[in-house]
Amino acid sequence: MKYCPQCQSKNVVKSGVINEKQRYKCKDCGYHFTVNKTGKQIDMYYVTKALQLYLEGLTYREIERIIGVSHVSVMNWVKKYNINKVKDLNYHPTYKILSQSELPKYFTDPNNTKGAGVIVTELGDKYMVIKWERFK
Repeated sequence: MKYCPQCQSKNVVKSGVINEKQRYKCKDCGYHFTVNKTGKQIDMYYVTKALQLYLEGLTYREIERIIGVSHVSVMNWVKKYNINKVKDLNYHPTYKILSQSELPKYFTDPNNTKGAGVIVTELGDKYMVIKWERFK
């Protein structure tokens, strides 16, 4: 990606090396810049799924264990996208991760859906069943 971040011009030339990173200069606006960092990019599927789970009431650490993404990353996404979850202290969520074959068995038992709200969300090749139960 060799274009000027200031003016988006592709009229750039090499202009030295700093900290083992190539530096460039825009010939149109004179702006000096280095290439973008080559950090680990996380697929937006996982960002969206983490935010959905957060809104469903799961904690950062629970999301970390389920998705495999750092809880700090999840916190940063919540701040970045300004996500606010509704707090209803009368209910608390519990979750189960089931395979496709276990899902029908789970819902055939009436005790699993009685007196609670349930949502099913895809989680890679598995499914997550989130259930809200009233505190007793």
